[in-house]
Order: sequence, then C-alpha cells, then structure tokens
Amino acid sequence: MSAESTGASYASAGVDIEAGDRAVELMKEWVKKTQRPEVLGGLGGFAGLFDASALKRYERPLLASATDGVGTKVDLARRMGVYDTIGHDLVGMVVDDLVVCGAEPLFMTDYICVGKVHPERVAAIVKGIAEGCVLAGCALVGGETAEHPGLLGEDDFDVAGAGTGVVEADRLLGADRIRKGDSVIAMASSGLHSNGYSLVRHVLFDRAKMALDEQVAEFGRTLGEELLEPTKIYSLDCLALTRTAEVHAFSHITGGGLANNLARVIPDNLHAVVDRSTWTPGAVFDLVGKAGQVERLELEKTLNMGVGMIAVVPEESVDAALTTLADRGVDAWVAGEITERGEHTGGATLTGDYAN
Repeated sequence: MSAESTGASYASAGVDIEAGDRAVELMKEWVKKTQRPEVLGGLGGFAGLFDASALKRYERPLLASATDGVGTKVDLARRMGVYDTIGHDLVGMVVDDLVVCGAEPLFMTDYICVGKVHPERVAAIVKGIAEGCVLAGCALVGGETAEHPGLLGEDDFDVAGAGTGVVEADRLLGADRIRKGDSVIAMASSGLHSNGYSLVRHVLFDRAKMALDEQVAEFGRTLGEELLEPTKIYSLDCLALTRTAEVHAFSHITGGGLANNLARVIPDNLHAVVDRSTWTPGAVFDLVGKAGQVERLELEKTLNMGVGMIAVVPEESVDAALTTLADRGVDAWVAGEITERGEHTGGATLTGDYAN
C-alpha cells in the first residue's frame, strides 16, 4: 500500500485548509465595509496596519485597549443556526468598555474558534462583527479563524475580540472627575446583552423546560429570538454625549450588574444612589426571575436589568445630555445621584422598587 494512501495529513486530522480559505474570501466584502482612512492594506496579511500618524492631532494621546467574548450566548446561536448577530454582541462588549474612559474606538481584531470550518457560518459571524464595527465607528483590521477538531464538536464555536481606542489625556473620564451632586443617567439596554447566560440557560431550559422556538406573548416573538437580541452598541452615542455635554464618567453595565459596575467608577469618598422606580425592566428579566424563583438581588448582580450604560454628569448638563441621547434614539433617563459615602458600603446602591 502506498504512502500516499496511508500517510497522515492535516486534512485527515480534521483541518480543512481549503474551507478556511473559502471563509476568508466570503468575509472580505464585509470587512471592507468597516475600513477607516487610517487602515492600510487588506485582509489576509499577517498583521493589521493602522496609520498612527493620525494621532498627531492629539496633544497627548492615550491608547486604550479592551478584550472580551460573548460567553455562553454562542451556544444559543449554534442551537438556532443564527450566526450573523453574535458579532454585534462581541463588538459591543469590547468597544463599550473602551468608551467608558472617553476613548474613541479605532480598530478591532477577532478570534473565531470552530470545531470544523463551515465557510458560510464563519462568514456570517464576521458579517455580524463587521456590522457591529460600522455601528461603533471602528475598523476591523484582521483576525484569526482556528479549527480545533477533536476539541470542539463540528458545530461548536466561540468568538473573542480585542479593540484599541484613543483619548486625549486631559479628556480622560473616570472617578477623579465625579463630584457630589452629579446625576446618574441610565441608558436602556436592548435586552440581556451578553452576560448572565449561564444563569438564563439553566433557569429557562433546565428548570422551566422551555424551548427556543416557543412563542412568548410578552416578547411578541419566540424565546430564542428574544435571547439572541444583539447587545446595544453605545460607543458613538457616548462620544456624541462628550461633545454636547459635560460628562464625568461612564459605566458599561455587564457581568456583575448595575451596582457593581457603577461602583467601579465611583471615588472612595462618594456613593451612587440609583432609584429602581425610574424604570421598568424588560419582560425577559421578569421571566428569568419567575421561572427560576431567582431573588431580586441575585438577578441584579447577574443581569443588567434593562440598563446597558450609565453616564455620570453634573446636574447642569442633564438637559443637554438627555436631549443628545433622545436625538440619537437612545432611551435614557435620570436614575439617581452621587452623594457622600457616609455609612454606605460599596460604591453604589439600588433603592426602591421597579416601576410596574
């Protein structure tokens, strides 16, 4: 028997290089849509190139970086066979961390790990990432698709991404700018975003035995469609806000919930008091709570409860801030204020009950 018929190969080990090449060709048109003038070269090189001379307009440019994934939400995308929304989640999780310090997102790279390369699926994932980058105003300058046969099932995948942004040093936002009497402005989330899905999946599927294709009257669509609702991307809205109103800090509400994430930008001598009665969490939060008999505090430290981003602004900037956000189609409201720390423990507290 010839060596040609018995010898091992990359293909026999489960890696399909031709499928990978096909995926790259399919994704090129979507990546092109994200390009900024500072991006050099095209997809397919070993590294993405960004012309740093564009930063000369800054007096003291600070580069910000962030990396993230979308957690177990990818399992729902896989089960539903929907691959073109998960990229929005990835971009949102990365760029909205960057904008918290006031940084403009410049570019992103992605990493897609699959059990088997299905070119159309990989291209659909990248399409979603590219669309998210367009919404965020940043370029997708490159990435990696890795095939891991034997470690992942043929339909399994995961995604991660890293982003870089820039902010002028004297416009850096954060705890040192916050003052007593500042107002806490909440921006509505589009739903669960990309956090807490281990709890959500356990409650709705393991305990409540619900199905992804089950119609839920409160949602006006299937459970799966609600759970796959993409993460809202706030970066351009937040940057617009910094141009029209004085902003002291932002807080991206992700894993850990509103109070814990807001506390990360509150100085040690101050405290943020957020009034639950200023908003009504979406129906999906109520469903998770009731289906799993999950206590409110447990929900609040796991899910965003309807708030995806917080802006802390001086009281005199509230009207301008709310007008800017309304003009951009962002549902926002004054949800609390900054007080002295006093006897409070931690940097933020939720008070009252949610509005019905």
